[in-house]
Amino acid sequence: MDAERPNLRVRLHRALDVQDALRLSRLNLVLIAAIVASVVVAVLDTEASISGPMQPLFRTLDGVFLLIFGVEYVTRLWIAPENPRYAHPVWGRLSWMVSPAAIIDLLALAPALIFAGATPAYLFRLFRLLRILRLAKLGRFSRAWGLMADAVASRRTELLLTLGAAGLIMLVSACLLYFIEGGIQPDKFGSIPRALWWSVITMTTIGYGDVFPVTGLGRMVAALTAIAGIGLIAAPTGILASAFSDAAQRHREALRAKTHAGETPCDPPSPL
Repeated sequence: MDAERPNLRVRLHRALDVQDALRLSRLNLVLIAAIVASVVVAVLDTEASISGPMQPLFRTLDGVFLLIFGVEYVTRLWIAPENPRYAHPVWGRLSWMVSPAAIIDLLALAPALIFAGATPAYLFRLFRLLRILRLAKLGRFSRAWGLMADAVASRRTELLLTLGAAGLIMLVSACLLYFIEGGIQPDKFGSIPRALWWSVITMTTIGYGDVFPVTGLGRMVAALTAIAGIGLIAAPTGILASAFSDAAQRHREALRAKTHAGETPCDPPSPL
C-alpha cells in the first residue's frame, strides 16, 4: 500500500527548511529572488534621481514584498512545531518567534508595517534602511553559513587570541605616540584616546593620512606598528580558511555516514 501523502504543514516544512537539504526547493528559489529584488529596490530608493520618477512603482513593489514576506513569516510560524526544537504547539512557536532568524524577518518587515502610507521624511527613510536586513534571510538558504559558524566556533580561541594581541599592540603604540608626539601635536596625539585613532587606522593598514607622526622616533614606532598590523590582520584569514575547510570536510563525512547507514541526507523534493 502506498505511503500516506504528508499533510500541507509537513510539505511546507520540507519546502522551506534547508537545514539538511542538498538542493533548494522552488519555493525557496522564489523567496531568494524576492529578497534580492527587495534589497535592490531599497538601494535604488536612496537615489533621488531614480526614486523620484519611479516612486509609484517602488511603492507597489514594497506592497508586493510586504505581502510575500508577511505570508512567509506567518507560514514559518505555523510550521515551526515540525522542527523538534519547537515541537510544542504554543511554547514552541513562542520560542521560534524569539530566534535570531525570526527576529530578522520581523525587523525586515517593520518599516513597511509601521510607515505604510506615510509621507516621506528623514526618519521614514532612515528606518526603511532596515529592509536591507532581508539579505540576512539568505543565511537560511545556504549551508555555507552554518559551516562558517562552525568554523568560527572551532577556532574561537585562536581568533580571540589574535584579537587580543591586536588590541594590545594598538594600545601600546598609542601610548608610545602619546609620549613621543603628544607635546608636538596635541590636537592629534594629545591623549591616548586621540592617539588610538591613529593606531587603529595604522594597524588595519587603512592609513587615511589625516594623522601621522612627524618625529623620527614617532615614525619608527609607526613603521613597526604597520608591519605588525600586516601580520595580525592576515592571521585570522588563514585561521578561518583552515577552519572552514575542516568544517566542510566534517560535513561531507557526516553525509557519507548517513548514506552508508541507509539514511536519507535530505527530505524528498517537495512539489512546492
